[in-house]
Amino acid sequence: MSDCLFCKIAAGEVSCTEVFSSENLIAFRDIAPQAPTHILVIPRMHISGLSNLTNDQENLAGELLTTAVQIAAEEGLDPAGYRFVINNGEDGGQIVAHLHLHILGGRPMAWPPG
Repeated sequence: MSDCLFCKIAAGEVSCTEVFSSENLIAFRDIAPQAPTHILVIPRMHISGLSNLTNDQENLAGELLTTAVQIAAEEGLDPAGYRFVINNGEDGGQIVAHLHLHILGGRPMAWPPG
């Protein structure tokens, strides 16, 4: 999508602090971090949100999660723990209409989150 910020990041049209890149995904540091470590993992393909994933994209969904686990480990978050967040829709707190997973860590997380 030509007006999607995350599509522009995935295409290299908008700069980011990249931490991972593959054929299907890109991960980068959030520009407004909510924790000492705050990384976004997004599919290169435009998918508006979690509820827009289709059954034929289950491999992509799995890759999104396993890549996030790998990045969390590489960032040194494993021993103490971390949080994954996927917001979906306006009421769910999704600001950019492109599926993305937040990796948050480096501090204790409170509950409930919202």
